[in-house]
Amino acid sequence: MTFPSRQVPARREARGRSRRRPGHAPVPHVVITLSILARVGLAVVVVLAFWGESIGSLEARGGWLTLGGRLAGLVGTYLMLVMVILVSRLPWLERSVGQDQLVRWHRRIGGWPIGLIALHVLLITWGYAQLTSVSFLRQLWTFIMHYPDILESAVALALLTMAGVTSARIVRRRVEYETWWVVHLYIYLALGLAFFHQIKIGVMFLGHPVTRALWISLWVVAALSVASFRVALPVIRNLRHQLRVSSVREETPGVYSVVVTGRQINQLAVSGGQFFQWRFMTRELWWHAHPYSLSALPKAPYIRVTVKGLGGHSNAMAHLKSGTRVIVEGPYGTFTRHSLSSKRVLLVGAGVGVTPLRALLEDLPQSIQVTVLIRATVPEDVVHRQEFVDLVARHRGNFHELIGTRDQVRFSTKALHDLVGDLRDVDVYVCGPESFTQLVVTAALLLGARSERIHLETFSF
Repeated sequence: MTFPSRQVPARREARGRSRRRPGHAPVPHVVITLSILARVGLAVVVVLAFWGESIGSLEARGGWLTLGGRLAGLVGTYLMLVMVILVSRLPWLERSVGQDQLVRWHRRIGGWPIGLIALHVLLITWGYAQLTSVSFLRQLWTFIMHYPDILESAVALALLTMAGVTSARIVRRRVEYETWWVVHLYIYLALGLAFFHQIKIGVMFLGHPVTRALWISLWVVAALSVASFRVALPVIRNLRHQLRVSSVREETPGVYSVVVTGRQINQLAVSGGQFFQWRFMTRELWWHAHPYSLSALPKAPYIRVTVKGLGGHSNAMAHLKSGTRVIVEGPYGTFTRHSLSSKRVLLVGAGVGVTPLRALLEDLPQSIQVTVLIRATVPEDVVHRQEFVDLVARHRGNFHELIGTRDQVRFSTKALHDLVGDLRDVDVYVCGPESFTQLVVTAALLLGARSERIHLETFSF
């Protein structure tokens, strides 16, 4: 990594020579523990739905519909809180499974809470309409106009539906990251609007202080998780490190490295291949954060990120001025040396996807046998090429470039085999566009790589 040419105070130089703090290793038992707790919590929620019910209430007109509505509402809300926990940046959970996996779980649960909460509205309204012998629409109007906090809950459902629609793959591909990010912030508002309605009129809570306390405790845990790990912890870390832009330089056409300087950089516990959520405090960029991987290990007093101008945020980074304040969250990701299970490693990247590979390569133990394969359209597009060459030489490894357009040079299983040979007992790290990543994974599996030894970093949200 090349640093800006400027004088560094003696005290800072001494700090730069101090030993860098390594990234944290995964804690697998945390995943098992939290998984068990989530299942226990779901069982408790189902029991709560039946709490306070009697044979008489169930046999009354609309009784079973009302019970079904309560069950759907409680389970849907519980799953929504689980989704919030999954993206609350719990450090032990995130470093064990990675943000990519947490987001996949988040999406897998995705539509269930919204569907169940919508079913809750339908069944409760239908059940009460039968009980009071009025039409469905009249009962719905009565709820909205005369029941406490129902109007707020209707707004909450609308906000959740909006977030769900923008999360659909076909929509997600067509919206900018900034739009998607802002829409999802409304989930917190939606949960807040829905909370009081449950506590005030939920049959399972009225006159049952224990169940009420359990439910409130669950919401408090979710709120504290978000407040602690998405707000308080980043604030504390940024006050400590005081990050500011040092310089911006163009590496290849349209690709820029932003070098950031700060205090106590060696205390950043980060592994090669991890990323931060970056927020640059300019008029255009301060209000949203974007995920970018480090393109080199921290070296006090500097850290570096390399991005390609693909959207408004990344394009604006090319024009950042020296001294601009920087706020980061992280580090995140399991695309690190901690995932290694063999002594041979293949790193495959395309485009700006090579940047986390560059940092990962620097962090690999010296004993690891390394092969690097980079895909690019023209030689000038290979980002940090000389740094790769130098690091591979340090490992006495092999460096390959697959240069040309897709029509001129096709990536295939045969092409991969010709360059790197058999992939049995090899850890394969792949980073790049989604279509490229899928091609590499398919080829690697055909060449004998084991699925648990294929590690991915994809550029999507």
